[in-house]
Formats: sequence, C-alpha cells, structure tokens
Amino acid sequence: MSEKLPNMLESTIAKIREMVDSNTVVGQPIQTADGITIIPVSKISVGLGGGGSDFVSSKAPTQNPFGGGVGAGVKVTPVCFLVVKEGNVRILTIAEPANTTADRIVEMVPETLDTISSYGNLSWHLRTEGKSAVINPVKHIRRLRAAQAVLREMGE
Repeated sequence: MSEKLPNMLESTIAKIREMVDSNTVVGQPIQTADGITIIPVSKISVGLGGGGSDFVSSKAPTQNPFGGGVGAGVKVTPVCFLVVKEGNVRILTIAEPANTTADRIVEMVPETLDTISSYGNLSWHLRTEGKSAVINPVKHIRRLRAAQAVLREMGE
C-alpha cells in the first residue's frame, strides 16, 4: 500500500486541528460595558473520509501509481451562552428550529396553554363511555410544559 493515503489523512487532520480547538467549543469571553460576561458554547461535528488505491502499471512494474483522495467537513453549531452577572451564572439555550410537524405542535403548546389560562376559571367537561369528569386545564399546564421539555430532550 502506498504511504500517500496516510500522509493525506494526517495533513487533513492537522488542518482540522488548526481550525477547531477547545476555544471553538467554549468561546472567548465577551465583556459588555455594564460588567456582564458572555461566553458562547458550541457543538462541533466532524466528518472525515478518504480512500485510494495503488494501480499496477504494465509499463513500469516496479512503480505503482497511486490514486486517491481525502475529504472532511466541520460543522459548528451554537448551543448556548453562559451569562455571568454579579457572580451569578445563567445559561441561555439556543432552541433549534422545529423540523417536523410534531415539533411545531410541541412548540405551540405553551402559547396555546397561556391563551387557555388567560380565560381565568375555565373548566372542561369530559364525557366518555357514560363517565364524565370536570377538569381545570390551567392546573395541567405545568405537566404539559414538563412533557414538552422531555420531548425536546428526546429529539436531541
């Protein structure tokens, strides 16, 4: 096997190391005029592939020409910001946009529940198979929001 492919891989990995380091994941702190420090945090995805082959030459049997290539891709996605103010640290997450209809519905739940809860003392009368119950949907808002958070985590 030719030594060219390992050399190509090594040089590609070296270039990726030049572009991406720990400062890419946890960015440099940004100081604001009012004393707030903002630290960006990102997620990095790297893909790397390569291949090659030595070809047999009938004209020069001792020299086998090599053909091959290497490719790489780097994706940096912002995840959150750490905000430091007066010794307190807060995490401001960056929500990814909804990709599916189910995700969009889940995103609409809090707004819908806020609208329902704005009606005040609202009761729903539920009847199924001869049984009935009266529920107050406002009481269930916290449970539904918790379920929404779990669904988001499952999607990540």
